[in-house]
Amino acid sequence: MLKSKFTRYVFQKLGWYLLAFLIAVSLNFILPRLIPGNPVNVMINQLAVGGVQSDALARIYENYMREFGLDQPMHIQFISYFRNLFRGDLGTSFMLYPGKVSDLIKEALPWTIALQIPTILVGWILGNILGAVCAYKGGRFDAVVFTSALAVSNVPYYCLAIILLYGLAVHNPIFPVGGGYSFGNFPDLSFSFFLDALHHYTLPFLSMIVVAIGGQAIGMREMALYELTTDYVHYSKAMGLRDKKVVGYVFRNAMLPQITGLAISFGTMMGGALVTESVFSYPGIGSLLFTAIRQTDYPLIQGCTLIITIAVLLANFLVDIAYGFIDPRIRAAQLGER
Repeated sequence: MLKSKFTRYVFQKLGWYLLAFLIAVSLNFILPRLIPGNPVNVMINQLAVGGVQSDALARIYENYMREFGLDQPMHIQFISYFRNLFRGDLGTSFMLYPGKVSDLIKEALPWTIALQIPTILVGWILGNILGAVCAYKGGRFDAVVFTSALAVSNVPYYCLAIILLYGLAVHNPIFPVGGGYSFGNFPDLSFSFFLDALHHYTLPFLSMIVVAIGGQAIGMREMALYELTTDYVHYSKAMGLRDKKVVGYVFRNAMLPQITGLAISFGTMMGGALVTESVFSYPGIGSLLFTAIRQTDYPLIQGCTLIITIAVLLANFLVDIAYGFIDPRIRAAQLGER
């Protein structure tokens, strides 16, 4: 009986998330086309600056419009987009023609994952430990750490990135100004390339993890303080339970919202990398998406936002399933049980 209820809960959630996915994919197609300007016109204008004759430009324009399907009505383009998407074809980049969008994303995605996953995990672990200690100890330690965490968590990523860039790369050239590796170097599995990449990796990592630790510490502190004032804590202390046992219950309950935040962080990591990667010219999804938006590259915008959409929906789906498994009250509420 329990298994059938949980299965029904999973399929109900799956249906809603599939509907959300279809809506999000439709918006991925529509929204880039609301950006003013025609990407083919931009390409033709660049060729015109190069001195190409007008009749040749007209033929090139017609070929490009036909190649990218922009000469078709919008609903035909929409149907083609969905058909190609479910065949695994994300299309061809306008500005990096004839580069395939899937190949460009495959090149950029590992850089974003390598930057974001360690940042999220380390920031989440250190921030939660720091917030828990603040709530438990209180006093001067809590005041100093909470004030510091509040300050850094409200600093925009790009501000901290620019400060670190100026202080540790421009004014004091300890780290490189930008890029994922040194100019003239080629990505491989050698130890020398790893050290070079790590040298370029440090500033983007620091600019993100400081903000992540501050935000997680504040969230954990607030939840832990709330749990410490609940009835079950007072009752447990009155029953003579050891502080260590009570604190274990408190922090386990306080961790639930933080786990949700962790899952959402994984889902939004690619979108969150946009500003940081742009500031440091880091070769990830964020920089790729920024370039695509700036150049009105419809297929590349759609490909990058599709990856972000899948990551966000998958993270939220897994959180919902985990909560439904851990806490039967959530499952009962979703299924309308009494």
